[in-house]
Amino acid sequence: MTTPLGIQRQIERGISTLKQGGLVAFPTDTVYGLGACLSIHQAVERVYQVKERPRSIALPLLLGRMSQISEVAEPVPPIAWLLADNFLPGALTIVLHKSKSVPDIITAGGITVAIRIPAHPIPVALIEGMGAPIVGTSANLSGRPSALVADEVYSQFGDKIDLIIDGGQCPGGKESTIVDVTGEKPVILREGAISREELERVCRNILLKEGS
Repeated sequence: MTTPLGIQRQIERGISTLKQGGLVAFPTDTVYGLGACLSIHQAVERVYQVKERPRSIALPLLLGRMSQISEVAEPVPPIAWLLADNFLPGALTIVLHKSKSVPDIITAGGITVAIRIPAHPIPVALIEGMGAPIVGTSANLSGRPSALVADEVYSQFGDKIDLIIDGGQCPGGKESTIVDVTGEKPVILREGAISREELERVCRNILLKEGS
């Protein structure tokens, strides 16, 4: 996919902003995301602050390629690779045991980390420019609707974040499905863009968490 010059300049500015500890919003294949450098503590702290997100709720990571899964998770069970091979890049978030490289502030002090590889060129370009996964939570205030266009991001955050990359409307419009693979059987924690039926075609013994 050829990246228009205007978007390319926004991406370059986004990479620079992230490296300096800033917060950047960007479109993904699901909803607009809010990114930060995972290794800059103050940047991650700001994500919690601007989203008004409880510190007890961990932050997900966005990856640019499959090989980065092993960088942030350990161990990676066979079911995780099976799901990744079938649904990533795409609207699936996988919860795994975190590796030592993932700061505790990302996981809210827990032992698991949520990861996703978006099927969208803009976040992938940001991740490639950073040379590492980035924090990639939804770009909305906690409890508010997810943003599907840049104006909706601005209406919620205003000038509290450093850059909004306007890549038009998100093609998906629905948040990712979250599957926890840290137990004996995989569990759907949130049914989103990928349905339970689609997952069951790949993994018959998948469970749905009560209340999901």
